[in-house]
Amino acid sequence: VASYIVWTLSLITGCSSVEVKDYAKESPKLVLEDYLNGDLEAHGFFQDRSGLIVKRFKVLMKASWSGDTGTLDESFEYSDGTKSKRIWTIRKASDGRYVGTAGDVIGEALGETAGNAFRWKYTLNLPVGTSTYNVHFDDWMYLMDDEVMLNKSRMSKFGVYLGEVTLVFLKQKK
Repeated sequence: VASYIVWTLSLITGCSSVEVKDYAKESPKLVLEDYLNGDLEAHGFFQDRSGLIVKRFKVLMKASWSGDTGTLDESFEYSDGTKSKRIWTIRKASDGRYVGTAGDVIGEALGETAGNAFRWKYTLNLPVGTSTYNVHFDDWMYLMDDEVMLNKSRMSKFGVYLGEVTLVFLKQKK
């Protein structure tokens, strides 16, 4: 019985969710308006739920801020030769929180920073073949230094895990 209780408690605590505030003491401190400003390049891939990498891509980004509002213009080039574009409008709210919109985002993206981390949740109208699906993204970004930020995003639909996107962002030197 005691081992069952220990197992159950470890299962419950092991499933508890990580929050952005858990990174509050980590450095370097991520200031979104500083990092997402200027020219950036990212390289990444999508892994399906089995772990198979099914698509690789490169993203060229131009970012700028005016007061508390930022624009992130993303141009995607995929390994299959297809291209796409997304333009984010990001508004800084309060307490390290951000709200974003884009043409293919359903509603608003909600984000929060603490320490070196940024968590961004949103639903994307994602084209797959000739169809589109509303897919939930739970995006985590971690600033490594002035030039490099890592990004890992879990994708799900109706709570079912679909796979992950992994990216490395490289801030271009001026």
